[in-house]
Amino acid sequence: MISVTILVKNGQRHLKEVLESLAGFDEIILLDTGSTDQTLEIAKDFSNVSIHHGPLQGFGPTHNVAAALAKHDWILSIDDDEILTPELAQEIHSLSLNPNHVYALPFHNYFNGKWIKWCGWHPEKHVRLYHRKKTQFTDAMVHEGVITKDLKITTLRHPVNHHSYDSLSDFLTKMEHYSNLFAEQHRAQKRSSPLIAFTHGFGAFLKSYLLKRGFCGGYEGFIISVYNGHTAFYKYLKLYHAT
Repeated sequence: MISVTILVKNGQRHLKEVLESLAGFDEIILLDTGSTDQTLEIAKDFSNVSIHHGPLQGFGPTHNVAAALAKHDWILSIDDDEILTPELAQEIHSLSLNPNHVYALPFHNYFNGKWIKWCGWHPEKHVRLYHRKKTQFTDAMVHEGVITKDLKITTLRHPVNHHSYDSLSDFLTKMEHYSNLFAEQHRAQKRSSPLIAFTHGFGAFLKSYLLKRGFCGGYEGFIISVYNGHTAFYKYLKLYHAT
């Protein structure tokens, strides 16, 4: 049996679709970190959802808190903007799960209603299904992931549809949030300066737009590349002010 864990804060936009895609799982642990929208009202309509509350202690540690609340040892970690395709849900249920394996899900990432195949957004996969007695998420505050050392990674065939950015406002909100977490996580480990911040920002834009073919994506590819550059710039500028 598999328990699903979801960290959420103000996730009303896609949560209903996410939970509907998880209807075949008997337990969903929804750990809310301070929603002020209709998130909890939406979740209460699903009988397989158990609602919990707690602070965001960084993404990695909070994922592990959610996993500890589950009744099953197999954990499927899904975000509040990640919708399982029916084919993926069926594939997961048909697995002969091996505790010495972790399972990676392919991601289709969307922006402005389009599946983005440039800027490093495709192909993409993330380990999200694991046995909690064998492994867990890292302690990273941002860019966390399941620890895979000494475990075999099995990649599934069917995708998650990921709607992380629906508008320009989403880019700005997440840039602010992620840059703050980055500065907090690395302030005792990395050096920075305005020049370093500029170099990282400009380099991130060029990498996304040229090396990762953002130019093939038209308007969306350009906006994503600019976002990647700005995020890198502000991460290191905030790190400079934090040290």
